[in-house]
Amino acid sequence: MTLLVAAAQAASLDGDLPGNVARAAELVELAASQGARLVVLPEAFLTGYSEASFAADLPHEDSLGEPWSAPLRQAAADGDCVVVVSTPLQRATVKTLSLLVIRPSGEVSAPYDKQHLSGYERDHFLPGDHGASITVDGIELGLSICYDGCFPEHARAAAEDGAIGYLNSAAYFPGGEHRRDVYYPARAVENGMYVVFSGLTGRCGPSEFIGGSAVYDPEGRPLSRLGADPGIAFAEIDPELVHETRSQHPMLVEHRDTLGPRVRA
Repeated sequence: MTLLVAAAQAASLDGDLPGNVARAAELVELAASQGARLVVLPEAFLTGYSEASFAADLPHEDSLGEPWSAPLRQAAADGDCVVVVSTPLQRATVKTLSLLVIRPSGEVSAPYDKQHLSGYERDHFLPGDHGASITVDGIELGLSICYDGCFPEHARAAAEDGAIGYLNSAAYFPGGEHRRDVYYPARAVENGMYVVFSGLTGRCGPSEFIGGSAVYDPEGRPLSRLGADPGIAFAEIDPELVHETRSQHPMLVEHRDTLGPRVRA
């Protein structure tokens, strides 16, 4: 059985939680109308990606099921799909840059906090202390946020734990196109897994973002890829293709944890 996934991108409104929730719900509705069972949205989409929004009051981890999230919960229910969307969160006395998972049942959880912070994120957030995966229609998918995906061991940990796909919510600035288009196909081919990348686009506060949402197959080939304009990239995740790819290219199981001492000749 395959899984139709959607990587959606749009501009986020700086500091406008209700507006961004409504915009996210519209993207989910559109993706679900095309049959998507999983919709991935960009980094910090619900608050906007800016220092001002990070420093402001944030959604609290205990408020995930409250009215502010109702449009997204309703979109997931109406579309019978799972939504993965990033937002900064207030967790007790600390802030994290997190992923929410919204199920068709209305359940909302926040299982993952970004582990590799970058730039001014470090001034506002505490890095996460664990990895996480979700299961959609029996398919296990690892979770990540932007800079996490630049580290090969992050995706490898998900693959070694059973994931056949790697979801990444991101926000890339102009000038990052080349690195973005190298990192995520590399994570796919290294692990023989699908990568679903959702990139913020347009202007948010003082910054521009470059989108590039895509779905890569287990050999790193783009099945669907967007430019900088708003839109949705769709593709099917096929567990059988992962099995075939890993059988032909078994780097995942042949990986060595240590290469021994180094010798200079």
